Amino acid sequence: MIVACGALVSELRAVLGQVGASDDVEMRFLPANLHNRPEGIVPALRGHLDAAREQGRQVFVGYADCGTGGALDRLLDGYPGVGRLPGAHCYEFFAGAAEFARLHDEEPGTFYLTDFLAKHFRALVWEGLGLDRHPQLRDDYFGAYRRVVHLAQVDDDGVSAAAAEAAAMLGLPLERRRTGLGHLADAIPVAVRTAGAA
Repeated sequence: MIVACGALVSELRAVLGQVGASDDVEMRFLPANLHNRPEGIVPALRGHLDAAREQGRQVFVGYADCGTGGALDRLLDGYPGVGRLPGAHCYEFFAGAAEFARLHDEEPGTFYLTDFLAKHFRALVWEGLGLDRHPQLRDDYFGAYRRVVHLAQVDDDGVSAAAAEAAAMLGLPLERRRTGLGHLADAIPVAVRTAGAA
């Protein structure tokens, strides 16, 4: 079983389909808006992990650290054999650790978008931060940023347009970097084997 962030629904299904495991692995998704409240990730996962342990099922966590400040790893220490996606956040595991470090060193003032975040920018970021009601706060939140980088998992004109709209709302230039699903795919077959395709 994989318990994952709701922002990864399309990507995880695509990766599992590539390895022929889409029908064999149960997937449960937690609300994507936990990204705005990362302190809620650990409590939301704990019940799924407890239930899996009681049922004798193996489970893999489809989250990176994702803003928990190490709390996710501390939780997983209590569940031997349960792994998670590598890295600090989805930007790192989509881009790959080395490429993400290079992008960060190139411009620390970068706001990153995945395909999911580009498509849901208005709801998750703009409205999530209250900028729909108080647009004057944009520079308070984003004044230190210098660019938006869209880490694109797929080639899709609609997603590219959404990323451009998000960058325009922030008043920042946009760069697009095609990541594909390779780094996520590298982790998921391991996850499937760890989960015993259960």
